[in-house]
Amino acid sequence: MRNVLITGASRGIGAETARLFALNGDNVIINYCRSQTDAEKLCNELQTSGLSAMTIKADVSAPAQVSEMFAQIEKTCGGADVLVNNAGIAQTKLFTDITDNDWARMIKTNLSSVFYCCRAALPYMIRKQNGRIINVASMWGQVGGSCEVHYSAAKAGVIGLTKALAKEEGLSGITVNCVSPGVIRTDMTSNLSDDDFRALAEETPTGTIGTPADVARAIVYLASEGSGFITGQVLSVSGGFVV
Repeated sequence: MRNVLITGASRGIGAETARLFALNGDNVIINYCRSQTDAEKLCNELQTSGLSAMTIKADVSAPAQVSEMFAQIEKTCGGADVLVNNAGIAQTKLFTDITDNDWARMIKTNLSSVFYCCRAALPYMIRKQNGRIINVASMWGQVGGSCEVHYSAAKAGVIGLTKALAKEEGLSGITVNCVSPGVIRTDMTSNLSDDDFRALAEETPTGTIGTPADVARAIVYLASEGSGFITGQVLSVSGGFVV
């Protein structure tokens, strides 16, 4: 049984990913920062179904809390065999309206958190000479999104970190990849109207809007044994929106 740490796992893509890993027989570690009720509800749902899950609170944008989280995981179950860096925030603003605080919060939450968690996870994986790291980027990190410059920049950074770290850790038996979601129905897109979704679906080659489960399946695949010869890649889960 592998230990799978998923950051920001209380809702949306993170929660669906936790469910799928648990159904596959893994021990799921559900990280949350503020959504304790949602995280505990998910954990209880999995445990009631006879699956292995636990919750752990940490603000992954704070390095000291990340270090403490991994220390708790090591004490409780040995270490994280799979790390899914899913935690993130979104904000829509004109570039000229982005404040210093907006920028700092976006980079800290969406990019620095990935660095902190990878840094904390790697010693255990290197000792084992095995590990899987999957980072959640965005299609806007690939092509840029108007009115989301700071978000696009942070997600582009995640992609760059993924590619570079994959080259560094390959000989240690560790693969590092990222998924790049397109338009997905989650809390992050709750500001969009039905008309917005219809318009976006029309722009998507599949003619549909994605679901958290679509992204979760891609993440679980990249963590599987069958993906062992895949590293440093960006798997776009966008219905062809970005090709």
